Amino acid sequence: MRRSDRGQVTAEAALVLPTLTLFGAVLIWGLMAASAQIQCVDAARAAARAAARSDPPSEAAAAARAVAPEGARVSLSREGDLVRVRVTARSAGPGPLAVSLGGEAVALAEETVA
Repeated sequence: MRRSDRGQVTAEAALVLPTLTLFGAVLIWGLMAASAQIQCVDAARAAARAAARSDPPSEAAAAARAVAPEGARVSLSREGDLVRVRVTARSAGPGPLAVSLGGEAVALAEETVA
């Protein structure tokens, strides 16, 4: 190794390591956000099934909250023969990384099926 190349590896490592760390953190955040999105969809489905079975709205909301991410909001509505459930939550992350996530499910009320 030549004498003029001695600090080059250190300088390259000083640039690459923070970039790799940031890239890894963004990947982890993306996986956490995707997981929370899936939880919102699953929670909406669970609540829609419960509401379609004519369970009280409080029980349907409780079914959603059991599956939903922490701090999620659940809204139930009835539109004719259909039960619609929306679950929304904020993903973990600082500032602009804390995005709004949500899931929605619709089910046909069982008392209307003959």
